[in-house]
Amino acid sequence: QSSSAPFLGGGLGHFFVMAKEKQEYPINRFTTEVKRQLDVLNHQLGKHRYICGNTYTMADIAIFTWHGQVVLDGLYNPTVKVFLNAEKAYPNVVRWAKLIQKRPAVVRGLCVNRTWGSLKPQLKERHSAEDIDKALAAFRSQKKTNVSLCKLDTLTS
Repeated sequence: QSSSAPFLGGGLGHFFVMAKEKQEYPINRFTTEVKRQLDVLNHQLGKHRYICGNTYTMADIAIFTWHGQVVLDGLYNPTVKVFLNAEKAYPNVVRWAKLIQKRPAVVRGLCVNRTWGSLKPQLKERHSAEDIDKALAAFRSQKKTNVSLCKLDTLTS
């Protein structure tokens, strides 16, 4: 379902971000493959609104889980976002990811098991749908000065 994303994301996250000793070969291998896949997606999304055409499908859901998030916030740290330069290098992927990120079910899903990121809703554990509702309500009630990453109060699609 998620294709190479777990392998790719794990390699990028480990060698590019977390490894104490930086090794050129694995960094080059994983960063090159990330950029190759984003380029393929960028070309496809230059022709279509979604991965398989103009309809949101399971392909979008599966691919967004890693590829969409990595172009929006880097997932790992700001260094990855700067390195990828996604806004300029992969504008169609960024457009698609922003479109999907606004979907109410995606907003709900992204807060589950999230315990990091001060500008995003967080929910350490979910035992019912009410848990998600409470986490989102608590996030909305906080008067943060920069909540532009989620725009929870303006979700309509």
